[in-house]
Amino acid sequence: MKARDTYRFGQTTIDFHRETVVMGILNVTPDSFSDGGKYGQIDAALLHAQQMLRDGAKIIDIGGESTRPGHAPVPLEEELERTVPVIEALARELDCVISIDTYKAGVAEEALKAGARIINDVWGAKREPRIADVAAAYGAPIILMHNRERAEYSGDFMEEVLADLQESVNIARNAGVPEGDIWLDPGIGFAKSVEQNVLTMQGLRRISNMGYPVLLGTSRKSMIGKILDLPVDERMEGTGATVCYGIDHGCHIMRVHDVKEVSRMVKMMDVLSAKVAVGVN
Repeated sequence: MKARDTYRFGQTTIDFHRETVVMGILNVTPDSFSDGGKYGQIDAALLHAQQMLRDGAKIIDIGGESTRPGHAPVPLEEELERTVPVIEALARELDCVISIDTYKAGVAEEALKAGARIINDVWGAKREPRIADVAAAYGAPIILMHNRERAEYSGDFMEEVLADLQESVNIARNAGVPEGDIWLDPGIGFAKSVEQNVLTMQGLRRISNMGYPVLLGTSRKSMIGKILDLPVDERMEGTGATVCYGIDHGCHIMRVHDVKEVSRMVKMMDVLSAKVAVGVN
């Protein structure tokens, strides 16, 4: 792996060789597809973050703009108003690793100043390339997700996905982000049909072989809903299947809503894959 084996954030150590990390989703938006409007107030956000940490999350991912299909773009100032006070409260009250889910360089910078430690960019540094400069300046890992304006592919689908991700990596490296601070996300649910999402899942090992930690974000996604014909609040089992499959195919971080259930799956998978030793009488 080109990334560092171990990351230290305050009192929290992350070692991808010894554990699969659970990232808990904290949307401070009114319109996110699964939990929009639930955690917009600081007290509610703080309580939910505390619960996710108790349930096994190591990273809390805070987002101030929905990325669901058909979402309305949020102006920078409004996104800052939604996210920065929550980040400040979590950084002040909790010992946790905070990531900021944004593609805006200005939001990323203010979030890092407020206490976030990781940038999670759903546009892979392509919508606002200056976000990579922010990551480099603050020494923050940046998660580069695969995305496109349109789900149009002219050749070998997975080859194009890999090439797109490499373009994002090149943007980050050219901005001065060290190899060790680049993480990847295959972008399940973004610019892909259901069939292409399945192909991406089946190609996870090829993405992992690029040499960077891989975040998998399948939680309650429409791919699961369409395959199982289930509404968003009945997709836990489908999510769990993708999580276990992802771990078995080289992923390192699971970004989820259902932290307690997924943390149990992750622990079991880590033991079975010998990341974690277990004593046997």
